[in-house]
Amino acid sequence: MSTNELTGISLLRWIWRQLTSMRTALLLLLLLGLAAIPGSLFPQRSQNPMKVAAYFKANPTLASWLDRIRVFDVYSSPWFSAIYLLLFISLIGCVLPRTIEHLKAIGAKPPLTPKFLDRMEFAQIVDVDKKLALDKAEKWLRAKRFRVRREANSISAEKGYSRESGNLLFHLSLILILIGVGVGSLLGFKGEAIVSVGDRFINTPTSYDSLGFGKFQSEGSLIPFSLTVTDFKAKYDLKTNAPSDYTLSVLTSNPLGSKEVARVIKVNSPLTYRNTKIYLQANGYSPMVTIRDKDGKIAFQGATVFLPQDGNLTSTGAIKLPDMNPQMGFVATFIPTYDRNSKRGAFSAYPEVLDPRFLFSAWTGNLGLDSGIPQSVYRLDTTNMSRIALKQLALHETYNFGEGSITFEGWKPWVNLQIVDDPGKLYALYGAILAILGLLLSLFTRQRRIWIKVEQTVEIAGLAKNAAPGLEQEILLLKAKLEEEK
Repeated sequence: MSTNELTGISLLRWIWRQLTSMRTALLLLLLLGLAAIPGSLFPQRSQNPMKVAAYFKANPTLASWLDRIRVFDVYSSPWFSAIYLLLFISLIGCVLPRTIEHLKAIGAKPPLTPKFLDRMEFAQIVDVDKKLALDKAEKWLRAKRFRVRREANSISAEKGYSRESGNLLFHLSLILILIGVGVGSLLGFKGEAIVSVGDRFINTPTSYDSLGFGKFQSEGSLIPFSLTVTDFKAKYDLKTNAPSDYTLSVLTSNPLGSKEVARVIKVNSPLTYRNTKIYLQANGYSPMVTIRDKDGKIAFQGATVFLPQDGNLTSTGAIKLPDMNPQMGFVATFIPTYDRNSKRGAFSAYPEVLDPRFLFSAWTGNLGLDSGIPQSVYRLDTTNMSRIALKQLALHETYNFGEGSITFEGWKPWVNLQIVDDPGKLYALYGAILAILGLLLSLFTRQRRIWIKVEQTVEIAGLAKNAAPGLEQEILLLKAKLEEEK
């Protein structure tokens, strides 16, 4: 075998030792946390492509550079995956050998009594009958749950070995959490859909407002089911306006075409199909309007989802009419319970619909829908448009403007459903529980050894790992026990 080959093997061994050291694992864990920060600061394509497009429009040069380093796809980027995999390998290489050695040592006897006990911690000489010393000491130590190794003229006792068990359990649990996160990102999916009362949701990709699949998932992995929202009730505290209860009633069929079954979804009680869970995430209102052109023909009629802007569900949205000539759009606000003051203007005083108002501004011109640039359905780009009307409508009120008329017909509640399939969630949950148990076991267990030797005199001494407190008191208690009834 050549010198270069030996050097190469030695180098690989050195790299492996460095990678599997606890210091490296902690450093990689810190790097993983730092690497996740851009994912919370910048919009992600998998979660909100519209915000990514808006960021590119507002900051084209900076966005182009950020996109080169995958800032808008942090969790699927090569550098994030590399840190994740290195941390996984580091933890396995660090913890598994220690676990194997620990398992071998669990049934082993405590180490032999040192030759010179006077050099150990809290060494004591006990005035006791030598013939009875070891018997009394062994009985007391076993009662205190020490593991005892008795020789001809000495006893070696050890306690708190579960400290290392807790430490290893904590680190093995981190590996289980990483496995859970990895399984969820590879085999799961997450989507959101806004559904108004009376509407039907079918679990197909086109029904989602946002949908992201894991690496090994695709559209064919969606469970076939349908869900019709029949009713939604929200209860609010009269003093604080804070929500106290949400109840969503649905008719659902699984598989598609089967008999529909009435079910209820609450915030902490999702609807479940195998690994897929349907959560009630948020709610709001869809104002219903009828818009006619100048000839009196209906150009638009129905409900439009508006997004809440505050806790009292003051909501804003947009209505776009690309088929009108000229094209028209409305920027509007729906106020469930109308109130107004000089500072805030119009606002909602309560989240339930008690005194609704529909505030809008009407615009004509080019909606920009043919530009090829994605637009939000909740906003109107008025860059190439002119405002022709500004009005506030009460329920069933109609306003006529130059290009037609608009009537405020009513409203529909809507709910935001979060649909998640995360097969790694249970692994991560169990890992977190075991990690907490291991940490508690490691923190509150004191590992220590006590030795008794009988020669010319009876000597007692001990050793506390990591200078854990309580050893001196325990040795003094043992001494007092031995000195009883001399």
